[in-house]
Amino acid sequence: MNFRADPDPSADPPRVAALLRAARARIEPAEAELLLAHVLERSRSWLFAHDDHTVAAPAQARFADLLARREAGEPVAYLLGRRGFWRFDLQVSPATLIPRPETERLVELALERLPAQAELSLADLGTGSGAIALALAVERPRARVLAVDVSADALAVARANALELGLGNVEFRRGDWFAPLAGERFDLIASNPPYIEAADPHLQQGDLRYEPAGALASGRDGLDAIRVIAAQAPAHLRPGGWLLIEHGWEQGAAVRALLAAAGLSEVATERDWEQRDRVSLGRRPG
Repeated sequence: MNFRADPDPSADPPRVAALLRAARARIEPAEAELLLAHVLERSRSWLFAHDDHTVAAPAQARFADLLARREAGEPVAYLLGRRGFWRFDLQVSPATLIPRPETERLVELALERLPAQAELSLADLGTGSGAIALALAVERPRARVLAVDVSADALAVARANALELGLGNVEFRRGDWFAPLAGERFDLIASNPPYIEAADPHLQQGDLRYEPAGALASGRDGLDAIRVIAAQAPAHLRPGGWLLIEHGWEQGAAVRALLAAAGLSEVATERDWEQRDRVSLGRRPG
């Protein structure tokens, strides 16, 4: 079956099963199912239970468009406008990184250091869609969470996600890293900053081609943003406060050195579920 942007109105409408069969031959089967479910505003399980349901021409056209865009490489998350993270779905857009499961490890490590009932002050630097900040706000409702990003478009997405989740303990500020936080100190600062080398060929491959370059790459060795965060964090941490930074799997030793040079103690690197270095952390003495 060939998809057309302008289906023949005189032809019999195709059924769900036929559309999926043809689409699965062009992209990953699960992706085809997600896209058709999105167009029909149904769940994937509904598709399987209603595979003889006829699909009207407008929905066919929307599905054909999404299918072609996915074949061209556009990320499914951007086509759907959503991505699952932690215990909820987040709105995403080309202004934000697509949240990834590895970042949930950073959230876990942060929560281990945040007493559940304490009134805490937290910051998420480079919040993007708000993934880290909102997960911490959900799990620590008595905490005050500040989410910072230099992109106004990204902050608009993050604010929409906070509103959708009904969170009132998150504040959003626009600026570069610590610039909007002058004079403020926190019990914990978390960040998933850009950490890919600027010349890394992976930036021209797969989903990364469509994600915001400024949220991915950071200088010749990928550590420019982390250098700034590590150097400035002690001035914004309360005594005993923690800094947690996500980074690439080969950067653990370099990031630990930056944290130690900034005067942090208890410096360590934690691994993700695939046993790769993923999050380095340190604590302000006292």
